[in-house]
Amino acid sequence: MTATLPPSSDHRASGPWALDGRVALVTGAGRGIGWATARRLALAGARVVLNGHTDPEGLAARAAALEAETGVRCLALMADMARPAEIAGLYRAVHATFGRLDILVNNAGLLEDARLGMIADDSLERVMQVNLHAGIRNVQLAARLMRRGQGGAMVLVSSIVGVRGNAGQAVYAASKAGLIGLVLSAAKELGPDRIRVNAVAPGYIETDMIRHLDAGTDAQRRAAIPLGRAGQACEVAEAILFLVSDQAAYVTGQVLGVDGGMIL
Repeated sequence: MTATLPPSSDHRASGPWALDGRVALVTGAGRGIGWATARRLALAGARVVLNGHTDPEGLAARAAALEAETGVRCLALMADMARPAEIAGLYRAVHATFGRLDILVNNAGLLEDARLGMIADDSLERVMQVNLHAGIRNVQLAARLMRRGQGGAMVLVSSIVGVRGNAGQAVYAASKAGLIGLVLSAAKELGPDRIRVNAVAPGYIETDMIRHLDAGTDAQRRAAIPLGRAGQACEVAEAILFLVSDQAAYVTGQVLGVDGGMIL
């Protein structure tokens, strides 16, 4: 069968791209890639749980607006990915509300740049807790719910930095590389349970994570991209939609770069 292209991010998905009836959890869904992904999955018909932890009113407003736009149930649930008890509570709330989980997008992440000799212990702990430890916990808890149903699909948001490294980002790179190791191992372990586990590795994407850079650094990064531009959050969301859809039913344990050729 020839794969069909997905509809644009402003239109509803249909056919093998449709996620009607499925329940999706997107961590770090308040902005950037997380928000774009939550919206894309809702447009595909999934009921979406938007997770965040810093702006409950804003996240609730976004969930309500998304529900009004798409006509599917969208729910805002707060949980700090640095706190294991709150992560566990998040999954209890998902189960209590929907009784199932079909899709996990582990997107929440923290970037704290520092040269090797300047890495503070508290920064090391924060980045690893949010970026890696929470990823492991999310996979564990999502798998428990998915096993009760017909399986499911997980996508962990890694980074090009987790594949090729970057000066001044050793901790961030290590945490994102750890997610790739988690994907490879979890895909092998959870495959018999009909649970697919993949990763996306975004490159230079127009989000809050790059807005702090000075003009010179920004220009240098853009010049290193063969396609000649930064990516958009909605383009990462399209890749995630593919990986959680039935179009990718035979895809697991893969890392899909969304980087404009920057990895080359």
